[in-house]
Amino acid sequence: MIIDRTALPEFLRIVESGKIAIVIGARQVGKTTLVSEALKERKTVILNFDIPFDVVRFKAASVLPPIDGMKSLDFPEVLVIDEAQRLPETAQIVKGWYDSKLPVKFVLLGSSSLNLLSQASESLTGRNRKIQLPPLTMSESLQAENWYRQEYTLSVIEEHFALQFRVFLLKSMVFGSYPEVVTSDDKIALLRELSGDYLWKDILQAGLVRTPDLLRRLLTLLAHQVGSEVSTNELSQQLGMSRVTIDRYLDLLEETFVIFRLPAYSTNPRKEIVKSKKIFFWDTGIRNALLNTFDLNENRPDIGSLFENYLISEIAKRNWLSLNPVELYFWRNKDRAEVDLVIKQGGSLQPYEIKWGKKRGSSTAFQNAYGISLKTITSTKPSDWAVI
Repeated sequence: MIIDRTALPEFLRIVESGKIAIVIGARQVGKTTLVSEALKERKTVILNFDIPFDVVRFKAASVLPPIDGMKSLDFPEVLVIDEAQRLPETAQIVKGWYDSKLPVKFVLLGSSSLNLLSQASESLTGRNRKIQLPPLTMSESLQAENWYRQEYTLSVIEEHFALQFRVFLLKSMVFGSYPEVVTSDDKIALLRELSGDYLWKDILQAGLVRTPDLLRRLLTLLAHQVGSEVSTNELSQQLGMSRVTIDRYLDLLEETFVIFRLPAYSTNPRKEIVKSKKIFFWDTGIRNALLNTFDLNENRPDIGSLFENYLISEIAKRNWLSLNPVELYFWRNKDRAEVDLVIKQGGSLQPYEIKWGKKRGSSTAFQNAYGISLKTITSTKPSDWAVI
């Protein structure tokens, strides 16, 4: 089935503007599907740099005069280059074609920001617009549910489809939101394939990790610690790796869209934690695949941290897709009072506590420090999520 993606209108707007569209995101999040669906009425040529023949075609076209190069590629209305980060000179070549004022629109897709964004910043400054495409958001995943209609608000779902939504939520937390996984009858097999080095293939192929087994062990440790502050010192000791190497591996995993880091919020470094970070997975299904835990039981011991990862990644995904992104933090003071999520927009702050199950009493520490009441989000009241 085709799932309507939130990013589609913005992608079309960029293409129509005449700028080079750059779409980045992890492997298998649906970049090619998004572009193919958006451009299905246009004469489009797609070159995939994971395919050697397509690389040869591109290189052959690049040494010709621009007009002849486009003719050799069947003179498309739109030229799409998939896995563009594979070839370091891609951005420079596309810049030459773009500056030649050819009647061709260009789209670059990348499953890693390791090279593509640095190439673009150097060669395509002022010529491109970027979209970061995450795994499916909750509203996108809901489209695969046979009871769901797009006109349903979260309030309507809470009132009339509470049981169905509870099942959907648990499935989403356990199996994640990769498009093929959401629509597949064999979700576990697909997740095991994705988590079996496929998502971090760019790191391995570039030779940026000398010991792939250590990368997997690092990911497994991170999977155990979602929702907790991560100490690079502890990771270093547990893995027998230097802190420098741990930090580099974390950077690589972030640049290939496997994890993201939530920094600590503070305006008073003497009383609050400022250097700590929490690490979350963009997709909880990948986290569970690393641990081989696909239990749909609501009483599983990690249900609280799993829900926290799911909801914070949902908010982070929406923030990625927003034209007016906000800043996301957690907060903890030196007395260990904590807030799961702090959203900063302009000069305003909104603190949230995330709980699986029914609402419970909240700490007043953040309110005492900033004069702002803490709101609690629970799994039992999805209508509250709409305000985030």
